[in-house]
Amino acid sequence: MNPPLLQFNDKGIYCQQADVYLDPWRPVTNAIITHGHSDHARWGHKNYITHYSNIPIIKYRLGEINVSGKNWNETFTINGVKFSFHPAGHIIGSAQIRVEYKGEIWVFTGDYKTEDDGISVPYEVVKCHSFITECTFGLPAFKWEPQADVMTEINNWWTENRAEGKTSVLFGYSLGKAQRLLKYLDPNIGQIYTHGAIENMTNIVRPMIDLPPTIRVTSETKKEDLLGSIVIAPPSAHGSTWIRKMTPFVTGTASGWMAFRGARRRRAVDRGFVLSDHCDWTGLLESIKATGAEKVICTHGYSDIFSRYLRELGYDARTANTQYEGETNDVEES
Repeated sequence: MNPPLLQFNDKGIYCQQADVYLDPWRPVTNAIITHGHSDHARWGHKNYITHYSNIPIIKYRLGEINVSGKNWNETFTINGVKFSFHPAGHIIGSAQIRVEYKGEIWVFTGDYKTEDDGISVPYEVVKCHSFITECTFGLPAFKWEPQADVMTEINNWWTENRAEGKTSVLFGYSLGKAQRLLKYLDPNIGQIYTHGAIENMTNIVRPMIDLPPTIRVTSETKKEDLLGSIVIAPPSAHGSTWIRKMTPFVTGTASGWMAFRGARRRRAVDRGFVLSDHCDWTGLLESIKATGAEKVICTHGYSDIFSRYLRELGYDARTANTQYEGETNDVEES
């Protein structure tokens, strides 16, 4: 009996026929990478293949690596196996990987979302027989509001804080969420400042997307300059000595986890905004149905609950253990 086209082992998702891994978490010779978050793009592989738009991102994060790029829907063949990248809509440069061999088609989503955020290439449905999906927010409780509504909430919050003479500090991870926030903040309200980690990553992706001007917070930045402004910072900055110069300030977090009662209190922030770069419950189910897949493998997230529900719907669904973290890594994902 032939092994499955894609298998899960202790290094990652392995295609034996092509001798290549998809988003491996241990060093391998050949790695095909979906996107730039650190749980999917790791250091130590000999050869990297990714979408062209992801190359500057992973080079910035991983240093000098041997990497080649492909276009959307460009087929490249390795030992008879056809591979191609298709938009995942998760963050800038994020891709799904389509794998085909002898008429059998698999799709690995990496991380994805179906709402068009205006900065990522929108998610594309790819027909397949087997679908490997994340399910970070694979519970019915997760249902996202439209992005435009959430950004209106955020801009109104900033306006209120400015009227009270306070600095607004908004937390979001440095790759993806930060740029999504920056894209839709209203610069007419006030000045937009950034933490160094946010500014560095934003400068990497500025050639690819139109973003408003930002100012890096440095040791020379004066508290008086920040009053009434908004500062975008990674979650790791919360509670640090860096944030003290913002006083008086109000904190907010943009994350899918803010849909949970008590999440804002547990993260010790003043305001929570429900904004995720992953699919909600409905998005996951609609995406799976649209692929036409009969077999579904659920990776990181609420995989046990979600796969059980899929089996009740008639899918051949199971879980697989990986080292992908979804939004559990507060520094990277939220």
